[in-house]
Amino acid sequence: MRKIPIAVWTRLGFFALTLCLLLPSALVASQKTTPKKKNPPDQATKKENKYTPQVNPPTVKEGKPVSLAAPIKIEAKDHPLDNGEKIDITIEFSKDPDEQKKMTHFLLERCGEKVGKYLAEPPVVPTAKDMKNGIVNVTVEKCVRGEGYYFRVHAVGSNGAVSEFISTESATTSRRQWFAGERKYFLLIAGLVCGSVVFFIGQARRGREIKIRKIAGLEAVEEAVGRATEMGRPCLFIPGIQDMNDIQTIAGLTVLSHVSEVAAEYGARIEVPTSRSLVMTAARETVESSFLTAGKPDEYNADDIYYVTDEQFGYVAYLSGMMVREKPAACFYMGTFFAESLILAETGNSIGAIQIAGTAMPAQLPFFVAACDYTLIGEEFFAASAYLSGDRDHLGSLVGQDVGKVIVALLMIVGSVSATLASVTGKEIYRNITDFFLQNLLK
Repeated sequence: MRKIPIAVWTRLGFFALTLCLLLPSALVASQKTTPKKKNPPDQATKKENKYTPQVNPPTVKEGKPVSLAAPIKIEAKDHPLDNGEKIDITIEFSKDPDEQKKMTHFLLERCGEKVGKYLAEPPVVPTAKDMKNGIVNVTVEKCVRGEGYYFRVHAVGSNGAVSEFISTESATTSRRQWFAGERKYFLLIAGLVCGSVVFFIGQARRGREIKIRKIAGLEAVEEAVGRATEMGRPCLFIPGIQDMNDIQTIAGLTVLSHVSEVAAEYGARIEVPTSRSLVMTAARETVESSFLTAGKPDEYNADDIYYVTDEQFGYVAYLSGMMVREKPAACFYMGTFFAESLILAETGNSIGAIQIAGTAMPAQLPFFVAACDYTLIGEEFFAASAYLSGDRDHLGSLVGQDVGKVIVALLMIVGSVSATLASVTGKEIYRNITDFFLQNLLK
């Protein structure tokens, strides 16, 4: 008789054990009784979420009928200076103290038709001042621009009594205005910044000395070009990988103008490989103008400014190989960079070149800072044109923009402190300041 393998016995044992464990659970589950379905509640006992009848009969409390006076008048008009999404509502009601004691709030509703399904707005609770004047104002938001709305209002008592409604006679339409009043504070800040720019430009033109701090990366340009001249090696300038429609590329060409002028004065060779044909054309014009300004137009060589490829890593591969072969003594990276920033900076660092980088890409700045000798960070890069040219108009505008930064910094400090104090102390004055910032400046 043929023996059954041990593996078969093992599998059969596991199958039997599993069956013994699952079978009792299945039997217990089958014996459970299913819960009976509950009968649907009577329709008459369901509570309605919204109150929509036109007239509500007086509510009886403690056996005494309670009557509630309806509001006297309701007016609706388009909200001024907005985007066409708000309508202002004015509700006039009785000043009688006895009537006001019965009332807790108003139920405001709106509809696109005179007779139709009205949708309830949030309850309108009058303040003590509103009670004294007998008038409450409310702004209805999220209206559809150009669509007419009818409004009606009920007075609601503390015991649940609802008065008869009064409604607007005609539809009110919200329309977009020429100016948004809720943005008036931005207009004020913009006016202050623009006014400060114009003021400091005027001061600079009158001969006032405009002082700006030194930018180490730009001060080191002469040192880097001088070192390349002494070693007999070229200077490499890379204007980023974006086209001329990028503001960082334009800022990079501004720095290129200064670098090429220094190179012309020192007699150094400057090489500018580009990844865009239009950038190549602009770079040639820039370098030629710099050599002409330095009085050495004959030393300008258009072949040193050339186009490589639009392909990102094809361009980087060419630059890396060229840097290893020619070993430029000074490398300048000025423009928009992405994943290639660390590749270029590490290659330049490995050949011992002085490296000066400048970009406004936050994700690439850490790589440049780690691998380069000098780095123009963010606004330093854009301020290079004013710094290098020394033009009074440019310097005045630079100082005027700093005034705008100071205003923004002060607003941030005031807002942070008020929000902290409102959370810690709970005082109303700090809450009001915080709400002002949230509703007007940060909305």
